[in-house]
Parts: sequence; structure tokens; C-alpha cells
Amino acid sequence: MSDSVKVVIELLVVALLSYLAGSIPTGYLIGKLNGIDIRKHGSHNIGATNVRRVLGRDWSFICFACDFLKGYLPVLLFGKQMAGAWIIGAGYGTLVAAFASICGHIFPVWLGFKGGKGVSTCLGVVTGIAWIPVLVGGIIWLIVFKISRIVSLASMISVGCIALCALGMKIFGYHSISWQGVILLVVIALLVIVRHKDNIIRIKNGTENKFLKKKDEKKEE
Repeated sequence: MSDSVKVVIELLVVALLSYLAGSIPTGYLIGKLNGIDIRKHGSHNIGATNVRRVLGRDWSFICFACDFLKGYLPVLLFGKQMAGAWIIGAGYGTLVAAFASICGHIFPVWLGFKGGKGVSTCLGVVTGIAWIPVLVGGIIWLIVFKISRIVSLASMISVGCIALCALGMKIFGYHSISWQGVILLVVIALLVIVRHKDNIIRIKNGTENKFLKKKDEKKEE
């Protein structure tokens, strides 16, 4: 078997395993455990935000953690370990694993290719590639959310900041992340923003859902 054939097989195996890991519909399964189809409640999304809205904070934490690991573990186990032990090297294997796991979450075969918006899984992927930009993005997320109380807005701004941080670190030589990795993070940021197109329209119209503070919730009751 030629090296080129082995490379193709390696890429396909890493991509398939990462896609299947990413396609596990955590939010949907949590809904089923609670006797509901989460896609028919709240914002109809299977992500952690809608799980919190419908089923509460504890279940949303579980959903976020599982969706995060769906991105982190494929990069760590399939991209870095498997590819690193084979031919093309951990760098390219990581990129394949990262992109495939995100596609699995957004387009899961089990739900007719209609999945979540990818924020939690993208965070897992980025953490596996370069954790410092994630730390920066997390701080930005908290600031934006505290000010706006809008999860979608905080998520879009934070992923953009993650991509910009990675780009800046690469330009100034503060991190060993490759240019391929930086490009992937930019693509991820754009993909997340595109997946939030409906949220962008609602934010513009002032109709996007907000998580109210406890004292504000009491006022509404």
C-alpha cells in the first residue's frame, strides 16, 4: 500500500471517528431522559442554552460538558494521538478531527442533519488546539453576558475574540499554534456566527431572549 493511500485512509478514519463523536445529540438525549423532545420546546435548539431554559441549570451544565468533550476528546485522541502515530502528523490530524467533530454536532446524522449551533463543541475543539485564546474568550463571554444577558450575543463575540487572539498570538510569536490552526479558528468563528443568523435578526429587532437576573425574575412574577 502506497503512502498516499495510507494518508487518505488515515484522514477518513480520523474524520469518521470525530464526526461520530461530535454527532452524539446530547441535548436531545437529555430531553428524552426527561420525557420530552427538546426540539419542540423553548428555542427548539438542542444546545445547553435551550436545555437550561427548558429543564434547568443542572441539566444545562451536563449538556455543556458533554458537548464540550465532543470537541475536545476527538482532537486529543483522534487528531493528536492517532494521526501523530501515523503518517500525516498530529497537526493535520488535529485539523481534520476538529472540523469533523464540529460538523457532527451541527449536522448529526441521527437527527436528520439538524443539530446545535456548535458553540460548546467549538470551545472544546479550540481548547484542544490552543487553550489561551479560550481563556480570553471566556472572559469576554462573561463580560458581554453580564452586560447584555443575551447568551447568543456573548457567544458570537467571544468566538470572534478567540479567533483574533489566536491570530495575534501567531503574528507576535507567543504561541506554537500553526497557521492552519489559526485559519481553522477563523472558520469556526464564522461558522458559529452564521449558525446564529436568526439570533442576529432577533437581536437587531430587540426580541432576542434574555436570561434575567433573579431580582428581575421576582419582579416579573
